[in-house]
Amino acid sequence: MYKVIYMKADYEPWWQFDGWEQTIQSVKEFDDLAEAKKYLENTLTNFENKFPFKAMKKERFWAFWSEDEIEFCEACDEDIQTYHGVVWEEIGQHTKKL
Repeated sequence: MYKVIYMKADYEPWWQFDGWEQTIQSVKEFDDLAEAKKYLENTLTNFENKFPFKAMKKERFWAFWSEDEIEFCEACDEDIQTYHGVVWEEIGQHTKKL
């Protein structure tokens, strides 16, 4: 099985801090690799068109952001960035790479 996860948090998706699952906005699951890759590519293209900044790690984590989504954190006394993260997961027997 393949999953494409969209999360929104004040950190990049590769950190996956405790409780990161609570930041998940949507999950799409696929049995077919070709379908999953097509959905992932479309999702990444949509985010690239929407946000001016992008970073990638480990060929399975993508972060997108804009300077318009910065909020002041009173508890930490500084501005924090909102990130839109995309995570690629392969579960079970499937071991093919992107």
